[in-house]
Amino acid sequence: MQMKSVAIVGVGLIGGSIGLAARGRGGVERIVGIGRSRKRLERAVEVGAVTDIVCLSDDLQAGLADVELVVVCTPVGLIVEQIRQLAECAQPGTLFTDGGSTKASIAKALDGPLANDCRFLGSHPLAGSEKTGVTHARADLFEDRVAMITPTKNSREEDVERLATFWNSLGAKVVRITPEEHDRAMASTSHMPHAVAVALAASLPDEFVKLTGTGFGDTSRLAAGDPDMWQQIFLDNRKHVGDSIRRFSEQLQQLADLIEDADADALDRYLTQAKKRRDALGS
Repeated sequence: MQMKSVAIVGVGLIGGSIGLAARGRGGVERIVGIGRSRKRLERAVEVGAVTDIVCLSDDLQAGLADVELVVVCTPVGLIVEQIRQLAECAQPGTLFTDGGSTKASIAKALDGPLANDCRFLGSHPLAGSEKTGVTHARADLFEDRVAMITPTKNSREEDVERLATFWNSLGAKVVRITPEEHDRAMASTSHMPHAVAVALAASLPDEFVKLTGTGFGDTSRLAAGDPDMWQQIFLDNRKHVGDSIRRFSEQLQQLADLIEDADADALDRYLTQAKKRRDALGS
């Protein structure tokens, strides 16, 4: 069933894009933007991402009246506290989800009933960029992108179906996965690539900064992401991220050995295999 009213906490790139997509192809009539800064929320109204705004210091109960789904798009370290706070003010039975890049600790903290019989079911859309802010939001950001839903043994199947329908309405392809498997996968496919970009940027000698080209810029692009947000992600998923970085380090050492040994045949096989793996990902 199509939702008529959705609230978004944290109307930045992801939250703003959810609002634009929900108002457009999703057919949601009322999008409530919730945040700390009224100025930023007013900007979200200007770009069309939300229809109504409520500061966290305002009357949250009035702001959440008739809201069927609350999507929390703030840094992972804030999600649990904010959902508990908002559930106290929400209508009975309101469904909460998030857009966080880690899931296990959040799902564990919010598993089971919240205040007012509200419930949490985790989400993570695999979309975004190193850019931040609602001015970079796009209505097509989730088009043909994966949105993961992470139910636990206590999740209701009807909530899973409602949330899947919502993400589908934004153009996303829904994948159902456990919170633990989500974090293990993201360590390899999302968190480790960011760590590599950060390390690459940090390794650049000052004397060569003006000599970088598009290759270095493209490869290190992710390092331009919000440091505070990524600090929280790395620490929350530290075990899996550490394992992924170590695996990458082993591959990097193997590549260094092949180059230093001038083993042309083995190096060609290594490069060819890596190219095949990358080509299989598509554009």
